[in-house]
Amino acid sequence: MRKILFFCVVLLMFIEPVKSQIINSKPLSERLTGYSFDVRLDTLERTVTGTMSAWWVNNSDDYVPDIHLHLYMNAFSSNRTTFYIEKKGSPGNDEDDYGWINMETLSDRNGLDLLPLMNYISPDDGNADDRTVARIMLPEPVAPGDTFFMDTRFTTKLPSEIIRTGFNDDFYFVAQWFPKFGVYEKAGMRYAVEGAWNCHQFHAQSEFYSNHSVYDVKITVPSGYVVGTGGMLLARDEKEGFKTLTYRAEDIVDFAWTAWPGYVEFSEQWRHVVITLLVPPERIHQVTRQMTAVKNALEYLSDNVGPYPWPHLTFVDPPSKASGATGMEYTTLFTTASYDIIPESIRLPDMVTVHEFGHAYFMGIMASNEFEEPWVDEGINSFWESRIMDHYYGKNSGMIDLGWLKLSDKSYQRLPYITSPYRQFADNTPASWEYPAGTYGMMNYQKAATWLNTLMGLTGEETMNNIFREYYRKWAFRHPSGKDFVDVVNEVVIREQGDRFPDGMDWFFSQTLYGTGLCDYAVSSVLNTESEEENDESGSVVTDSTSAGGEERVYESQVLLTRLGEVFLPVEVLIRFSDGSEITEYWDGMERFKEFTFKGPREVDWVIVDPEYRITMDINYINNSFAVNPDRLPLKRIFGRLMSFIQFILVFFTV
Repeated sequence: MRKILFFCVVLLMFIEPVKSQIINSKPLSERLTGYSFDVRLDTLERTVTGTMSAWWVNNSDDYVPDIHLHLYMNAFSSNRTTFYIEKKGSPGNDEDDYGWINMETLSDRNGLDLLPLMNYISPDDGNADDRTVARIMLPEPVAPGDTFFMDTRFTTKLPSEIIRTGFNDDFYFVAQWFPKFGVYEKAGMRYAVEGAWNCHQFHAQSEFYSNHSVYDVKITVPSGYVVGTGGMLLARDEKEGFKTLTYRAEDIVDFAWTAWPGYVEFSEQWRHVVITLLVPPERIHQVTRQMTAVKNALEYLSDNVGPYPWPHLTFVDPPSKASGATGMEYTTLFTTASYDIIPESIRLPDMVTVHEFGHAYFMGIMASNEFEEPWVDEGINSFWESRIMDHYYGKNSGMIDLGWLKLSDKSYQRLPYITSPYRQFADNTPASWEYPAGTYGMMNYQKAATWLNTLMGLTGEETMNNIFREYYRKWAFRHPSGKDFVDVVNEVVIREQGDRFPDGMDWFFSQTLYGTGLCDYAVSSVLNTESEEENDESGSVVTDSTSAGGEERVYESQVLLTRLGEVFLPVEVLIRFSDGSEITEYWDGMERFKEFTFKGPREVDWVIVDPEYRITMDINYINNSFAVNPDRLPLKRIFGRLMSFIQFILVFFTV
């Protein structure tokens, strides 16, 4: 039997499947990992039990002596795991609450028992009670170009507390559920000086890092259950109260699935993609908005970054009792988040759908290392989320549009960063579990999205799109690092705007990505004095302005700008004069103070720094403007709307 299985796995490496991808990412012979499963969901024991055959190709020049595996489900096995120590919690008190994974058998291609050669390691923190990473010391190293095969019979117990994965009553979300290869980084890949396994423990503040893999998955569940996966359904067999579903997925970095009798299934077509949506019955009225949101994201990213390469996509809106499974991504399967009753003017469900789909690009296609550089996925994805939401739902109302109250997604991203007391605690370089004082989300979602929006403000939208098109072209179905992204930015900016930024954008990244400084421009003062000197026409437009004696008045106007923060970025300054004329000045922002002086028959009425709001990193927009004779009515309106917004938030999140 094992010889037959071995032959089948080898055959899969060199032939195209019957139902192939429309857009093939790479030849099967270049794929580094593959998995084949035959498993059963036991709804009484809350387990997934079955067999897995897997292979890993050594594409390095190294003789690799060991294999590293993720056993993520062991994070739920006790309150002493790294996951729960970091969460300061526990999986529960009853045996049914715990989650774990147990390999009953483990053998190589020759039938050699590998279990005695396996031990648990804790590469991140040395926690002996954490068993989320296993190492198999091989009897012989895997030579360059060779393939390691393994077979295992395993049981995965799902936890009762759904944190991305688990069960509640008859609902199951099955993720991080099987022994999974780490990524062997050969010398020169990302930051690797020499070849080594990159296989981190399961942390409370981290996600995942995997190779693009081929998955052949056979799942048996009770007949009444509706199943959703990240694969394409190839076969269905039903008998004696159970059904067996066979799926295939190619070049995805993870395979997750869900089963629940209550799902209602909807399907629509977008270009080459069949979209499947699973929702609880009480949210059927939200199907149209959810389908619209995912199609918006598909269209925008396909047109501005690169093509969506798979012919299928499944997304899930879990029921209220399974809220812990919401807002998570597994390339061709993701979960959104909604409520039974939520008006369309509050676009939280739409935003979650757009955001989680976007991970198909920046976690899935790019396969970045979310453990070590979470901003490369979460920050970039949040940036594109803001663009998609504001493009389709309104420039100033991408998140909320209540008529009297509007909020763009760009502002929704910016506000947590500019208001956080911890915004200078770290830059964007720590590993995900190393961020202090709960700053992980703010730094890697909101701050990163904000400086990326600022980068677009400086370079322009078309150049920013070309940056990501080149990033996609170079790094799709590979493993880019943050430095690889920076290199692409420099390459495209120098090519397209060499005279403007002749040395690229390293000066920008040193302050934003690699820095902790703040950006804050302010108009300190505007002083108009009548001058006895002759008009030197240093203003732009000259109009008649005479004194009572018939002589032309000449004014000297001084505009003083201040850079209050450490970050310096080039910025435009709009100046309006008493005759209605306007001029735009340019300030490189490098000095702490900048003075503009104008002499002529007109006074300065008001000044705005960054009138187009290109520098979204500026933490205080209020001090960006100064009017000599301010109109108090707009201020009253802003204050009234702010108070209404605060009341709305308090009511919304306490209901």
